[in-house]
Amino acid sequence: MAKLFKGVLNSFFCTLFLILAYIKVRGDYMAAYKEIVTKAIIGKGKKYFKNNYSISVSDNPTTVLGCWVINHKFKGYKSGEKIGVDGSYDVNIWYSYENDSKTTVVNKKVDYNDIFNVKIKENADLTGDTDIIVRTLKQPTCSKVNIEEDGTISFVIEKELGVEIVGETKMKIAIEEDEEPWDEIDDEVTDDDLKNIDENINDNYIE
Repeated sequence: MAKLFKGVLNSFFCTLFLILAYIKVRGDYMAAYKEIVTKAIIGKGKKYFKNNYSISVSDNPTTVLGCWVINHKFKGYKSGEKIGVDGSYDVNIWYSYENDSKTTVVNKKVDYNDIFNVKIKENADLTGDTDIIVRTLKQPTCSKVNIEEDGTISFVIEKELGVEIVGETKMKIAIEEDEEPWDEIDDEVTDDDLKNIDENINDNYIE
């Protein structure tokens, strides 16, 4: 009976010791982190676009010889809970006419307004002070050009844009409660310095 009682008592104290150790470790862990508010990327996303356009020309085109896009400009902004991007670029189409005996280039400025539904991370707020960063992941390029029956030139422009939202968010950082030790700073005085000091002492200074 005494042996059984001793075993139960040992088991009780072991369990109590483990509980106290867990509470201490958890308390130390909780105290080692603090919550701060900082600026970080709170949302990020990309979107692919494929748009059809057409342009009318004065001549009756025979063959399209080339198509290129230049002067791509864009700017992001907040639109409620979404992100908008206003942009523009110039499309230049080189074509021949009069049975390929003459060539010319026609250009068209394309304006666009694209909307992004970017998912915001937890503990972040889009209504506060935020910065919108827009990146061109794929520059606008002409992927297809056709001459229609009515003489107009139709073309397809493809592009891909990426949006990053920088705003205020809450995050936990690790801290150290103990202050780092101070380093002792010793003046570096050489034997030659001490010798020069001794030689330059004026014993009669007080007189």
